[in-house]
Amino acid sequence: MNYGKVFLGVLAGVAAGAVLGILFAPDKGTSTRNKISKKSKKYVDEVGAKYHEAVNGMTNKFNTLKEEATHLFENGKQKAKEVEAKMNAGMK
Repeated sequence: MNYGKVFLGVLAGVAAGAVLGILFAPDKGTSTRNKISKKSKKYVDEVGAKYHEAVNGMTNKFNTLKEEATHLFENGKQKAKEVEAKMNAGMK
């Protein structure tokens, strides 16, 4: 999943919602601005939470892949030593 596109989509949705809220607001300007402010804060908090969730997910994936790569590398080194030992034993 491309988290950058998701993040931009969420931001675009927030912006569109704010514009529509202003255009169709039946309340006074002060009341409308307060509502928009509260909703904007809510959306920013939600986007921030999703962003941190995505970053944590990517960090966990990276760490898992790093551990797997290290494990594969160590196994490869061990196999190479075994093959080298067999080749040296066969030359004697």
